[in-house]
Amino acid sequence: MNWISNYIRPRVNSIFSRREVPENLWSKCGECGTMLFHRELAENLNVCTSCDHHMAITPRDRFTALFDGGVFVDVDVPAPTADPLHFKDQKKYPDRMKGAQKNTGEKEAMLVAEGEIGRTPIIAAAQDFSFMGGSMGMYVGNAIIAAAERAVQLKRPLVLFSAAGGARMQEGILSLMQMPRTTVAVEMLKEANLPYIVVLTHPTTGGVTASYAMLGDVHIAEPNALICFAGPRVIEQTIREKLPEGFQRAEYLLDHGMLDRVTPRGKMRDELITITRMLMGLDPVVAGELPAPELSDQTVSEEPATTDSANED
Repeated sequence: MNWISNYIRPRVNSIFSRREVPENLWSKCGECGTMLFHRELAENLNVCTSCDHHMAITPRDRFTALFDGGVFVDVDVPAPTADPLHFKDQKKYPDRMKGAQKNTGEKEAMLVAEGEIGRTPIIAAAQDFSFMGGSMGMYVGNAIIAAAERAVQLKRPLVLFSAAGGARMQEGILSLMQMPRTTVAVEMLKEANLPYIVVLTHPTTGGVTASYAMLGDVHIAEPNALICFAGPRVIEQTIREKLPEGFQRAEYLLDHGMLDRVTPRGKMRDELITITRMLMGLDPVVAGELPAPELSDQTVSEEPATTDSANED
C-alpha cells in the first residue's frame, strides 16, 4: 500500500480545496423552531415565514425598510459624559460599552434619522435591544431630545420605535432623569402641533414604558410584543397568583384600550404613511404617483444633520 498516494495526498488536497463556508446561514425561530435561511428571513424583515413570529431587527435594517428607497440621514446626537458614576459590577461600564459597540456596530442604543416615507418627510428614532438591552441612559435621553428638536425645526412628525429593558443601571439616578427629560421633549412636539407616533416592539418595559413610550398621539405595537412596567414573572411572584393568558402582550393591551393598533411589521410602513399624512392634514398617497426612488449603496450620509440639544445637567 502506498500510504503517500492513498493517504497523504488526499489529505493535503482536502485541506487546500476547502471552501470558506459563511457562518449564521440559518436562524432558528424561537417560537416554532423552524430553521430559516438568512436571506429569506432578511427579505421578510426578520419575521418567521412559518409562524409569523417577529424577531429582533436592528434600527438600520428597520429604517432601510421604512424610508423611501432605503435612503435616510443620521441626525447627530450629543454625546453625554462617559461613565459618570465609575460603575463596576462584573465588568467596568466602559468595557461593557465597548463590547456592545463591537457586537452591534453602533455607538449607542438609539438611532435617530430623517427621511421620507411615501414622500412624507419624517424624523424617526429607534432603540436597539441588542445594545445592552436597549437600556435608557443619558444618550437615549439626548437622542429623543435631538429628534424632537429636529422635528420642530423641520416641522415634521416624529415616529419612535421603542425596544428596551428599562433604565440603565450603570448610570443610576442619571438614567432615571431621562424620564422627565424625554417627557419635556414630547411636550415640545405637542406645543408645535406635530404628531408623535410610537411603535412599541418586543420588549418595551420599565421606565421607557413609564415615560416616552406611552405618551404618543397614536400607539401601534408589533404582534405579541411584551409591553409592561414590571414583567409578568415579577408580578406573579408579588401577588402569588397566575396571570391571564397573554397578559401584557400587545393583543391583550389592545383589547383593554392601551393601544390603538397591532400591526405586523410587513404592513407597518403603509400604516405609518397613512397615519402621518392624516395627522399632518395631507392627501392620501396614491401609489401610482410615487416616483421611483433612487437607490443608493450608501444609505447614510457622511455628514450627519446637526441639531442643538439641551445639555445634560
